[in-house]
Amino acid sequence: MRSYVGRHLAATDLDFAELALGTPPELWLGVEGETDEERAAREDAARDILADNPEMTDDLIRLAAGIVHEHPELFDVVPLPRPTGRRRPSRKGAAA
Repeated sequence: MRSYVGRHLAATDLDFAELALGTPPELWLGVEGETDEERAAREDAARDILADNPEMTDDLIRLAAGIVHEHPELFDVVPLPRPTGRRRPSRKGAAA
């Protein structure tokens, strides 16, 4: 079964995100290992897009809120134990 958004084939979750955003998610999230120059260029492009489409911020917030509403399990939070303030004994000088 194929999924289409308009006339565009969406084969992966990233395809759906790109079609929903109108831009590749990497533009907003970055990519692992990008250089400082690549990050600066990506951020400049993102600023230009937002300047040309000021309503995009509201659209993104609505999209994110819809995802949270439809898939709350993605945001399950597990409480972590609070530190007690006690420190563990140092292992320096311990026999190897």
